[in-house]
Amino acid sequence: MTLESIPDELIRLAVALVALMAFIAANGIMLLYVERKVAGHVQRRPGPFEVGPHGLFQALADAGKLVGKQLSTPAGADPLLFWIAPLMAFMPVPLMFIAVPFGQNLWGLETNLGIVLILSFAGFNVLALCLAGWASNNKWSLLGAARAVAQAVAYEIPLLLSVLAVALMTGSLDLRVIVAHQGGWPWQWNVAVQPLAFFIYFVCSVAETNRAPFDLPEAESELTAGVHTEYSGMGNGIIFLAEYANMLVVSCVATVLFLGGFNGPILPGPWWFLAKMYLLVTLIIFMRWTYPRVRFDQLLNLSWRWLTPLALANLLLTAFFAKLWGGA
Repeated sequence: MTLESIPDELIRLAVALVALMAFIAANGIMLLYVERKVAGHVQRRPGPFEVGPHGLFQALADAGKLVGKQLSTPAGADPLLFWIAPLMAFMPVPLMFIAVPFGQNLWGLETNLGIVLILSFAGFNVLALCLAGWASNNKWSLLGAARAVAQAVAYEIPLLLSVLAVALMTGSLDLRVIVAHQGGWPWQWNVAVQPLAFFIYFVCSVAETNRAPFDLPEAESELTAGVHTEYSGMGNGIIFLAEYANMLVVSCVATVLFLGGFNGPILPGPWWFLAKMYLLVTLIIFMRWTYPRVRFDQLLNLSWRWLTPLALANLLLTAFFAKLWGGA
């Protein structure tokens, strides 16, 4: 088998996966640094400013600590499932990035079902947390896994309904087509006509990534560390890296669906895309160190009593106006 016999699409896909893995790893270190800095400024914590100039080496010290720690399997745990769970949390992440259009001709896989692909692989994270909690043989981990499943079921419904509103409005599930329907100025973005869908999507994406104030599956004050309790070293590190990567995924999707994607004036498209994506990621990090954790009943009530009915009403209104304006 020669290099010339390999399909160009397969080569493009392989190169894209390698580039995305490097992108995810670099962002893991960078976002860890940003998280420390935001925590230091918002809550006036001096620790993140001590290691290196303005705390520049703190993220490297944290990564070195995780790599150097011993990997251990708890007594009574299922070793196979216990170590499969972190890998299952991280493995689908590059595949969720593969269909995201970062620029005019900058994507890994050309598909007209990009939204379906991302939403399908996003469910692996919940399964991974469920396995991690059940296989740890720890009551706090099991309670955290149960919370993760209940939280995911509650918030995936309004998130999906908000995404469907945009898909219905643009008439496509292709992320590139959705970007093409938007212009380079804020009043030309989908958020201008779908502000409620954007709000619902953003709140649900924070809950789906288990970030504060919706970090109930790993609530330290109640469950020690939830599903993370029994993991040490890089087992814990991989789960955290998957969490940061999922933050990037939901921010990428929000950028494509609501904020015009790579469209923007003057600057090249990829720079606009990254600027919008990192703005949303920074907002998610800022929320963690600003708002207190909600109770679990409040978390579920917010979804079932408010976000789901609002998302359903928004979808019905979108369908009505799409039918009215479409004239079909």
